[in-house]
Amino acid sequence: MKIFVKAKPNSREEKVEKIDEQNYIVCVKEPPEKGKANDAIRNALAVYFKIASSRVKIVSGYSSRSKTIEIL
Repeated sequence: MKIFVKAKPNSREEKVEKIDEQNYIVCVKEPPEKGKANDAIRNALAVYFKIASSRVKIVSGYSSRSKTIEIL
């Protein structure tokens, strides 16, 4: 399953908001430095979907706020 995520790093709280079936907003506390925010986004989505974080893969958008993520 592919989803599209708008990332919001440096947020006050961590949360995942579902906009529609394929679009989500993910807020994380970590800064966008050295992949910290990407790891936090993967972990937040793993908790949201109740799966292991190894099953969440960032397909595109490593350095962008708009990301394409594949849930395996």
